[in-house]
Amino acid sequence: MNLSLEGKNAVICGSTQGIGLAIAEELALSGANCTLIARNEAALKAALQNLDIALRQEHSYQVADFSNPARVKEAIEKITAQHSVHILINNTGGPPAGSVLDVTEEAFRLAFDQHLICNQILAKAVIPAMKEANYGRIINIISTTIRIPITNLAVSGTVRGAVAMWSKILANEVGRFNITVNNILPGFIKTQRLQSLIDGNAKKRSVSGSVIEEEMLKEIPAKRFGEATELAALAAFLASPAASYINGVSIPVDGGKTGSW
Repeated sequence: MNLSLEGKNAVICGSTQGIGLAIAEELALSGANCTLIARNEAALKAALQNLDIALRQEHSYQVADFSNPARVKEAIEKITAQHSVHILINNTGGPPAGSVLDVTEEAFRLAFDQHLICNQILAKAVIPAMKEANYGRIINIISTTIRIPITNLAVSGTVRGAVAMWSKILANEVGRFNITVNNILPGFIKTQRLQSLIDGNAKKRSVSGSVIEEEMLKEIPAKRFGEATELAALAAFLASPAASYINGVSIPVDGGKTGSW
């Protein structure tokens, strides 16, 4: 099975912590040259130090805040001017929690900019070179909310659903060029995002965080939270030549929590 990414160039968004950083580390271990995109330059520089260079990989970064699509466009244009991109990991922090009647219209607009619009900008920038190379992998990190809504994540669930449909349409359009477009659906993965959700729910209900954690764990057949590295392993596989016939699908990494198949 060919899992090597040697000679491939990857762009990983939101890659200074959590899932994004774990994916960057895994892709580098598989041989990819990684370009990280995030808003914090100091954190980007620190993240680069964690990336493997045993195969003489060359890693770099671009600073961009995904609340500003114009800046994301500038960043990806700088990258594509330097080299082709074979792998694109669309990964952006989730919108704040809130019920659908409590959140503002502006929260929806901002979320669509950060996720759907930026994904579109990035994909359009990298696909021409993917076509030329006859190799492309676009992987979107979204959420199990596209299968079953999660309480109090109204904005996230809405925009993730839009990204899932966008992804399927794009997969149908570019599949003939050996470009695949797939979604990974994280469940409860041990990240800062998960901790913030736990803390927020605990504060709202005036209970301890441990109470919230126990309730969440009861919903997971594996009876534990996931590790970012477990999700990153799937991303590396989907990015590899071995996954060339997997296209247009959404795969949960959730310990069995999602109540659908």
